Amino acid sequence: MDLTLSRADYLQVGVTSQKTMKLLPTSRQRATQKVVVGDQDGVVICFGVKKGEAVPVFKTLPGQKISRLELGGAVNTPQEKIFIAAGSEIRGFTKRGKQFLSFETNLTESIKAMYISGSDLFLSASYIYNHYCDCKDQNYYLSGDKINDVICLPVEKLSRVTPVLACQDRVLRVLQGSDVMYEIEVPGPPTVLALHNGDGGDSGEGLLFGTSDGRLGLIQITTSKPIHKWEIRNDKKRGGILCVDSFDIMGDGVKDLLVGRDDGMVEVYSFENANEPVLRFDQMLSESVTSIQGGCVGKDGYDEIVLATYSGWVTGLTTEPTHKESGPGEELKLNQEMQNKISSLRSEIEHLQFKVLQERENYQQSSQSSQAKSTVPSFSINDKFTLNKEDASYSLVLEVRTAIDNVLIQSDVPIDLLDVDKNSAVVSFSSCDTESNDNFLLATYRCQANTTRLELKIRSIEGQYGTLQAYVTPRIQPKTCQVRQYHIKPLSLHQRTHFIDHDRPMNTLTLTGQFSFAEVHSWVVFCLPEVPEKPPAGECATFYFQNTFLDTQLECVYRKGEGVFKSDNISTISILKDVLSKEATKRKINLNISYEINEVSVKHTLKLIHPKLEYQLLLAKKVQLIDALKELQVHEGNTDFLTPEYRCILEEADHLQEEYIKQPAHLERLYGMITDLFIDKFKFKGTNVKTKVPMLLEILDSYDQNTLISFFDAA
Repeated sequence: MDLTLSRADYLQVGVTSQKTMKLLPTSRQRATQKVVVGDQDGVVICFGVKKGEAVPVFKTLPGQKISRLELGGAVNTPQEKIFIAAGSEIRGFTKRGKQFLSFETNLTESIKAMYISGSDLFLSASYIYNHYCDCKDQNYYLSGDKINDVICLPVEKLSRVTPVLACQDRVLRVLQGSDVMYEIEVPGPPTVLALHNGDGGDSGEGLLFGTSDGRLGLIQITTSKPIHKWEIRNDKKRGGILCVDSFDIMGDGVKDLLVGRDDGMVEVYSFENANEPVLRFDQMLSESVTSIQGGCVGKDGYDEIVLATYSGWVTGLTTEPTHKESGPGEELKLNQEMQNKISSLRSEIEHLQFKVLQERENYQQSSQSSQAKSTVPSFSINDKFTLNKEDASYSLVLEVRTAIDNVLIQSDVPIDLLDVDKNSAVVSFSSCDTESNDNFLLATYRCQANTTRLELKIRSIEGQYGTLQAYVTPRIQPKTCQVRQYHIKPLSLHQRTHFIDHDRPMNTLTLTGQFSFAEVHSWVVFCLPEVPEKPPAGECATFYFQNTFLDTQLECVYRKGEGVFKSDNISTISILKDVLSKEATKRKINLNISYEINEVSVKHTLKLIHPKLEYQLLLAKKVQLIDALKELQVHEGNTDFLTPEYRCILEEADHLQEEYIKQPAHLERLYGMITDLFIDKFKFKGTNVKTKVPMLLEILDSYDQNTLISFFDAA
């Protein structure tokens, strides 16, 4: 069964945060529901929809940014009380808008996530989790990494309080009181948690999770251990998951899974065989979806998916058909309705145009007066800079409420800009003077009209570290610009992982000296991505990493006065040695550095590079042949005389060229890695082999794996 949904935009509020929109329950089934939404201006708006128009129920005054909005009430009763988290305060409103609660938690950080179950309130700031019952402190937990979301399994089904924290280090932590009962490793940093079917499923233990790299999964949280039910990989390379809900939009009696992603994709999954969900519907919006709910808002009897977007639009995807079968009388009525709507929109536009003129005049007067202060308009940017495991590139997403005019990208380290299919902006490059001002990249993206979201892909070189800056200029008057900075770390292509293979040949770097645990942790934060800013609890820390480009690995174990780093790639150890000794020198700390080099690891790394290098050389060779083969095809009129291999190249010509263009400097990058490996191998022996690099490049041009390994052994 195909699902057809029509889009209806109801209302625009201020910029919204994740999970800040809900539908209030009704006593009648499939009756229209009220929508309540909180924005970053601190305003809570509750509205219904009549004849396609939003009708407000209540609206609060502006205040602190609202980071979460949840519905609550006594257990087993309709959840119609509205709770918001703003700063470190929780406020409660009735469905009519009367405030009945103001609870100051006195947390040192702003509340990032909230969940309510009866009289239990579960809160998390960046690293702190708190559980309150009737506004009295019950339990507390300090997490080792940032907490992105918090939830509690249904108390009415399980008769026990089981909170679960979604932490940035790819772990779900299941708590009992103030202690961790057990940890669940998930494939990506979890960004959102939701109860399966809205109530934990039949057992009450079903928990859905969505990750920042776009994966979705279901886990059963038992008292002793987790049971992984299913996981959907992000094969289509869509955005990270921000919100999830369960609602029967297909109308088959089984609740479907509604998913909202940060690239604007809305998805509906149905459970056909009750085991794994199947994608039944998807629609792309132009901005990230911060909240998603299933219900009935526009018209009685027509179910819909209600969404809140980053820029504050509350939108419905409704099952109500846009073109109805109608007789002559109905048609007249519809035409009259349409005319009324058009005239009301015209008057609204005229009113807005008049208001804009007034505000512009006021601005001109205030900016020209002698007491005028700087009145630069402010705008918020929603940005994300993440490493993609699949293609070892960084994704930089910039989202602004108003249309973006242009984005200037500047970098003081060598990086490659890769093509992004979704990106319609026109890019132009400026020449850089790397000698005098450390500019390696200057690129301007000029956006088309109404572009509010821009996605860029960047590939960095390990060992080269510095800062990438994005200057964002939106289409607002007067012209204003904001700068965002992103650190390119020395080991920028490494990603946190839960396990490593201890049987690989490892090289070891050991540091000892008069440094504290916090100091050595700050060095690791400086060198590697995905490490929490705060040092972990305890006296010792262990982190595992995998290189997303080469699949080599790194183990970091450190404590006060000692740090041990192990990797199967000599170049990783060499980069760490150089950067850590530089950082220690800056702080005037004397380091004792020792290392153990495993000769076998060099051959092992070359074997890991081999399939990638072979593939890229073959791709380059095929692309070089395409023009000559096309010329032959034109002369001969057909391709029957060609060998199957050449015919295959012609058939796949477009795909091969597309892939070759998508991977600029890929071959040079691999050559660079092999060259670095060669230099680093002998650097640890105290030999300078830079004079032999031209010979190495000659061998690479006529590549043969055994010849290359022999060269490394003989040099």
